[in-house]
Formats: sequence, C-alpha cells, structure tokens
Amino acid sequence: MTTVVRVKLPTHLRHLAKVDGEIQLPVDDPPTRETLLDALERTYPQLRGTIRDTTTGKRRAFVRFFACEEDLSNTAPDAELPALVRSGAEPFLIIGAMAGG
Repeated sequence: MTTVVRVKLPTHLRHLAKVDGEIQLPVDDPPTRETLLDALERTYPQLRGTIRDTTTGKRRAFVRFFACEEDLSNTAPDAELPALVRSGAEPFLIIGAMAGG
C-alpha cells in the first residue's frame, strides 16, 4: 500500500529535478522520512546525493526537513511522518539551510 505525500523542494533542487512548485510522491507504507527520500530519488534520480550522502545515507549538512511547523531534521529516519503529512493536509518541506555570520 502507498500514501501520497506532498513535498516542497528548495528552488535549486526544483530546477535540478525540472519541476515547478510542490510535487506529490507515492510513498510505501508506513511513510517515513527514509521511504519518502527513497521515493524522491527513485522518481527524480538527478537528486540522488543532493539531500543525503549516497554512501552513508545521512542527511547533508545544509539540508533540513520540516513539517507541521516542526524541525524533523534530527528525527530517526524510520520514524513515521506526522499524521497531517500522511493525510496530505500538510507538505513535507526540504529546506536548504544557510550559514554565516
């Protein structure tokens, strides 16, 4: 069974994936951050390695994940996505973080 998850990408990744605005991805149940990213990379292979390291699978340093006004960047990759994301009411946001002083 699958769940359709709404995903918002930062501008540079939208350009790389050749998409406009929000995308909708079918994600294997139960939908987790890991299964969501697997589906994203399967659907848009040009994004492989941009969000997480291809060897370790860890999130890239300047990438953050948000949903329902909550930072999910450091949650376990196999933790189920929030109910509002699973229902399609809220999108899963992939954000390019900034650094500097």
